[in-house]
Amino acid sequence: MRIAIVVINWNGLELLKKYLKKIVDNSPDQKIYVIDNNSKDESLKYIKENHNNVRIISLNKNFGFAEGYNIGIQEVKEDYICIINNDVEVTKDWLEPIKERLNNYPDSIIQPKILNLNNANYFEYAGAAGGYIDKYGYPYCRGRIFDTIEEDNNQYDDNEIFWSSGACMFLSKKIFIDLGGFDKTFFAHMEEIDFCWRAFNHGYSVYYISSSKVYHEGAATIKINSNKNYLNYRNSLFMLTKNLPLKSLVSTLIIRLIMDILSSFRFLIRGEASNFLSIYKAHLDYYINVKKLLSDRNNYINKPNYFKINSIVYQYFILGKKKFFHL
Repeated sequence: MRIAIVVINWNGLELLKKYLKKIVDNSPDQKIYVIDNNSKDESLKYIKENHNNVRIISLNKNFGFAEGYNIGIQEVKEDYICIINNDVEVTKDWLEPIKERLNNYPDSIIQPKILNLNNANYFEYAGAAGGYIDKYGYPYCRGRIFDTIEEDNNQYDDNEIFWSSGACMFLSKKIFIDLGGFDKTFFAHMEEIDFCWRAFNHGYSVYYISSSKVYHEGAATIKINSNKNYLNYRNSLFMLTKNLPLKSLVSTLIIRLIMDILSSFRFLIRGEASNFLSIYKAHLDYYINVKKLLSDRNNYINKPNYFKINSIVYQYFILGKKKFFHL
């Protein structure tokens, strides 16, 4: 089995210098691609001079994470792909447990264990040991709920999860294409959760493999917190409107909108005016796009059992349940 390791890049020269060699060295006999979102630094020059076995897919503008992958993956020849950030360090034999799972369950979407590069004994925020969402679309992970990050003590076994982190996820190219890839309107952030939700609605499973480890630097591309906050809130509303079961669509969205307003005041109380405003910018964009989002829905396949708990916000902030095994 050959897996295409597909790295997305935008002005990531320093990250490529730090992490691309490990991908090359620890992925023998696999084809490695870099999709470049029209970088203005010397990313392409570096790859050509130091890794001439890596294939470059050059795009003519910055399409973002979502559409960048949609376009680039069209040029990938292999049957299976690994979508991986340019700030991820892979380990020796990281691919072997993934190949075993794909050989036995070829329609799986898979996430490895994602640890914090700067604190290797702890899970990383973006994915940890596999993700879930609550009824209102708030994401959380085994090993990470909001700002609480757990130490990795091998407490989370291989298991089916709801979403795989876009920092590192494996699946067949066919599934990616058949489901329409990532939603390009997301640009970046939460597009992988939306994709996995669509996969869930179509009967595919998402799985966590604990014996495959990678280390994620995290937040290395988008450093402006208010911009990330804006994308997360906006894209979460997009995702809910697209994927919620019809009978709970209106009631769930109303409660979610109220919760977002309460969340905005939490930012204001903490003196984070830019994050406060970013939520209202997100809502404005949502209202502009809501008609199209509703028209794009498939009301016949959206399943009601997408969540395990009603509100992670209530569990975490009111009941004080800070870790996944407390839920």
